[in-house]
Amino acid sequence: MTALVWEVSVVGYFVRDVEPGRSTMRIGILTGGGDVPGLNPCIKAVVDRVIDDGHEVIGLRRGWAALLETNLDDEASVAESTMPLSRRVVRTIDRSGGTVLHTSRTNPSRVKTTEVPAFLRDQATGAEPHDFTTHALKVLEQLRVDALIPIGGDDTLSYGLRLHDEGVPVVAIPKTMDNDVHGTDYCIGFSTAVTRSVQFIHQLRTSTGSHERIAVVELFGRYSGETSLISAYLAGADRAIISEVPCQVEKLAELLMHDRAANPSNYAVVTVSEGATLEGGELHLRGEEDAYGHRKLGGVGQQLAERLKSITGVGMVEQTLGYLMRSGTPDSLDLMVATNYAVMAADLATEGRRGRMVALRSGTYTDVPISVTREGVKRVDVDALYDVNRYRPKVVQVVGKPMFLY
Repeated sequence: MTALVWEVSVVGYFVRDVEPGRSTMRIGILTGGGDVPGLNPCIKAVVDRVIDDGHEVIGLRRGWAALLETNLDDEASVAESTMPLSRRVVRTIDRSGGTVLHTSRTNPSRVKTTEVPAFLRDQATGAEPHDFTTHALKVLEQLRVDALIPIGGDDTLSYGLRLHDEGVPVVAIPKTMDNDVHGTDYCIGFSTAVTRSVQFIHQLRTSTGSHERIAVVELFGRYSGETSLISAYLAGADRAIISEVPCQVEKLAELLMHDRAANPSNYAVVTVSEGATLEGGELHLRGEEDAYGHRKLGGVGQQLAERLKSITGVGMVEQTLGYLMRSGTPDSLDLMVATNYAVMAADLATEGRRGRMVALRSGTYTDVPISVTREGVKRVDVDALYDVNRYRPKVVQVVGKPMFLY
């Protein structure tokens, strides 16, 4: 089947009810990277914002994989990679977590030979990784996407920036539990991740106290320790180990034993970022690099607990929260921000703005150039927020700080 035929088929999913001659747009939307609570409300709010003005919204499934894996000569492939979105389709999706569009860590500009779709293998020449951005652009053109709204973290948005550089109208929405995308004080998913972490830390206190142990709670956070820092700050954990500061285990053990002795229930709690390092050690990495050059993290909490037990002789409660931090429905703050980010992004797209990222700065909604994502990831302001000698949050000055103290 030719691209022309399936294009008509895709259009058939949409109901056009607009005035003759009225200018309408087709907006593409996708979610990439790790899922966070708030993605579904964000998708729904984009649809609700534009649908009554006659615009169409098409979901691209599995993030950037939709642009890599769509075979334009195969109607089934097109249907597998796209999801036409209407009010009826999105009516109840905001009531659940995750993303109905699914997600992946695919990067069409960095594809391993083993991951090249069969229909593109004859184009996979030269050394890997292979760059299939030309194919991605062709897919967007054939899908008749007038504006693209990617929802993701710095990795996902880095490819959004690549497409912007190639001339695609892109309006980005930042999301990540680590809250580490440059250009914004807040990313969708962070509040819920902290809320979950605080709840689980408090719940772990009962078992930790009952057995008079030390709890080591590992939290997500590759390069930024903000999740560990803020969760410890709000939960009243005794100590917090963050990605930005290597941990001297002997010193931490001494501090935790002091905390345990000072607690009437004879226990202590320390949080640790998955990207933290123990002094003289390295990141706990496993598996192969993904399409963005990252390997999986995790295991520093277990190593820290084992080292602490060998030094102190005290039993440990070692708990990795992992995906529990990003599962389930969003809290009210993430619901609010996701909805407002969606409204802003939809408006920017329909107004013909391009190369923008919606953001929160100093408590105010705004938009910034998507090129800010080139600046890397944000990290904790150690001097302002952390006591490096005592391994705990220490907010030097609250006045003038954004809501989440970044």
